[in-house]
Amino acid sequence: MNTKGKAFKYPDNVDTDVIIPARYLNTSDAKELSKHCMEDIDREYVEKVRPGDVMVAGWNFGCGSSREHAPLVIKTCGTGCVIAKSFARIFYRNAINIGLPILECPEAADAISAGDEVSVDFGTGVITDITTGRTFKAQPFPEFIQNIISAGGLLKSLKK
Repeated sequence: MNTKGKAFKYPDNVDTDVIIPARYLNTSDAKELSKHCMEDIDREYVEKVRPGDVMVAGWNFGCGSSREHAPLVIKTCGTGCVIAKSFARIFYRNAINIGLPILECPEAADAISAGDEVSVDFGTGVITDITTGRTFKAQPFPEFIQNIISAGGLLKSLKK
């Protein structure tokens, strides 16, 4: 599984209420919710993100509540992968459960700038900043977790 696109860069401690503000949680429609993804930190995100683009963040990405809505709206927007220095534990598990590719790589998170063209080989963990020519190596998930993510999430993988 691979993705390639433009990087969107965010700081440390981006919480789930920033990813999808609670004031919109009156619907369970992922497409409707995704219209508000990141709007409190980056009002133009949903207008600018294209399928395959990469979200890059600092430490503790996805902290806060345990809602699965946060990784779901990121995925529904078309984001191909989230690279962060670290993820909050519940966000990490929720991302796997809904099939959002994520990788922890502090070096890449530090080096990649907003707007850089980035490619990610999720299977090997190789992250390439095409803009600068730098390559980084994240620890890829084991094959069984990659299969869950490739299937679109835990429930979809169980149906297979």
